[in-house]
Amino acid sequence: MNHFQDELTAEYNRQRISEELKQIRLEQFALKSRAYKPGRFERTMFNFANWMIATGKQLRKRYEVPSANCNHSPSKGFAH
Repeated sequence: MNHFQDELTAEYNRQRISEELKQIRLEQFALKSRAYKPGRFERTMFNFANWMIATGKQLRKRYEVPSANCNHSPSKGFAH
């Protein structure tokens, strides 16, 4: 009977280890499929790109709109 109990104990241990491995694989899969979390460099580049876009829009407002308005209205006080 002792040999039979050893086999049962060994099978129980194999099943327990197999379940633990499945759990570890599931946890690793869940960690890999988490949302992307950018690091310091990525955040800095993202913020820099947004700053460049905002600055470009401001420059366009500053320089393109006044030149477009000048063409439509006559200038006063300036010689042509």
